[in-house]
Amino acid sequence: MKARTASRSSTAAAPSRGPRYIAIAIAVLSLVGLAETTYLTAAHLAGSHVTCVTAANCSQVLGSAYASFRGIPLASIGALGYFSAFSFATLAAFGYRRAATLLALTVTAMFLTTLWLLYLQAFVLHAFCDYCLFSAALIFLLAGLLIATPSPRQV
Repeated sequence: MKARTASRSSTAAAPSRGPRYIAIAIAVLSLVGLAETTYLTAAHLAGSHVTCVTAANCSQVLGSAYASFRGIPLASIGALGYFSAFSFATLAAFGYRRAATLLALTVTAMFLTTLWLLYLQAFVLHAFCDYCLFSAALIFLLAGLLIATPSPRQV
């Protein structure tokens, strides 16, 4: 009986340890964001009141017209973004280069959206939400980790 050798896909390459660990960190942070946005989506859909710890105007932000887009809670769109980032980071940790590109595009879109939402909270609503600020911090961390990832040419 002949032993078969497994060949890797042309899109997969064994990543070095640095980028692999960064991709794992991004995946873990994405799971934390996914848990938070899933909670906020469920609370929004159930119509329940979300209690914030430090911000007194949290309900003002989460109940504003900016908290949903055409009837879809923004938290659910955030959950989709975090799930995508988790999926792409997991694939990137296993060496799929296309996943790394898709991860960069996803995190960039999330980062730009976060900047817009922070602007809305600061200058339009004049109120902040603990959950929104926590999510913003997570996305800033994701972007920082992504920027810290060495390019394949540097590895």
